[in-house]
Amino acid sequence: MWPPFPHSAFRFPLSNSFYPLFPDVPGIQVRFMSKQGTTGVAYKIWGVDGVIYGPVELPILISWVKEERVTATTWVYSERDDAWHKAADIPELLMFFRPKESAEPSTQVIRDPSVSGLKPGSLRRVKIFADLTDQQLERFVAFMEVERVKQWTEIVKQGEQGDAMYLVLEGELRVRMMIGGKESILVTLGPGEFFGEISLFDHGPRSADVVANTDSMLLKISAKKFERLITQAPDLAAPFLFAMGKTLTARIRADNKRYRDSINFARAAGK
Repeated sequence: MWPPFPHSAFRFPLSNSFYPLFPDVPGIQVRFMSKQGTTGVAYKIWGVDGVIYGPVELPILISWVKEERVTATTWVYSERDDAWHKAADIPELLMFFRPKESAEPSTQVIRDPSVSGLKPGSLRRVKIFADLTDQQLERFVAFMEVERVKQWTEIVKQGEQGDAMYLVLEGELRVRMMIGGKESILVTLGPGEFFGEISLFDHGPRSADVVANTDSMLLKISAKKFERLITQAPDLAAPFLFAMGKTLTARIRADNKRYRDSINFARAAGK
């Protein structure tokens, strides 16, 4: 998995075992670091890879906010009040997340063809960009555009022709299918994840709807820009495709396991 924070010192465990932080939530684990050397209020950060980083003191936490490795919706644990909060709700961080005064556009999807304002640190929140250098990411932005979508916006619709993939920078989306007039949620997507990648290769119909659960910020790579990426910057396309392939392989393995489990359950129930 991609570590969103490069400071490996903050991931040293106290022992060789991992301790579940949320016992009722499968797959979430925490790696503790000794508090030795900390003098002020300590914080822990829930990374997009499901690992808890820290404890760190406020100056380091602020530096991560400025690098956009910690966003307004990132969960942060404060030892002062022994509770988890979203970063935007922590008093010491309020100044970094104050909304900018601007006229609110009425459209549901706001397309911004320029992503030059995004820092490499914010792009690295997307797992498949984890191994790219800052210089590579600065070049990669020429092949992407930003889309800001309002809550409940349908980004892609099942059956429609696909011509782009999307990467989630901020917010939450759900992948659904409407069966018999009822919604069946297949998966929920958060920062660092992506969808629609198959359309880059076959331009085929979308297999499901994707709807924004919250206001979200997405990166869009169109099929045309993907073709440009391959021809004009193969040194960028190769690590991008390799990282995407690893993620797709993990998804296929997980789907195979669920399929085996469902067959075993059905056979056991039929006995």
